[in-house]
Amino acid sequence: MTDLTFRDATAADVPAVVDLVESAYRGESSRAGWTTEADLLQGRRTDVEGIAAVVAAPASFLLLAHRDGVLVGCCELRRPGQEPGAAAYFGTFAVSPLAQGGGIGRALLTRADAEAVARWGASALEMTVIAQREDLIAWYERLGFCATGDRRPFPYGDDRFGLPQRDDLEFVVLRRPTAS
Repeated sequence: MTDLTFRDATAADVPAVVDLVESAYRGESSRAGWTTEADLLQGRRTDVEGIAAVVAAPASFLLLAHRDGVLVGCCELRRPGQEPGAAAYFGTFAVSPLAQGGGIGRALLTRADAEAVARWGASALEMTVIAQREDLIAWYERLGFCATGDRRPFPYGDDRFGLPQRDDLEFVVLRRPTAS
């Protein structure tokens, strides 16, 4: 994808990032793409405060992908500690629903991988995915992620993560080595 440009988000980008993430995962607009969680969760997926915290945190950054000056994707990378070679957390990954399936996600992940190595010497990327999202997990597996066997509980009762539509949600932890 040579027509994509990448840069770190700033505070001025926060509202647009919130809109992008919401459109990719929640509500009717998310159904235009394949990453929708609308059948599993209602309500918000993120908010201005959450995205602003990622942008402001010294041990994380939000990488933006633009095509022709339009925001089409984003992802968060967070350094989990000071130890060299640790796994970087990869999250807040979203591609505009109308642009999904065109290689933007793959290109953004490739760039995020390179940034995690260049900035922190990360040896791996680690992420969590809702276990019931088998199609999404399969996509990540095709890109080299493997399930670690770890599972984390879904934060029921915390509306910041959405309103669950079922009572069996949990996260699986996926990991892949970086291309260092």
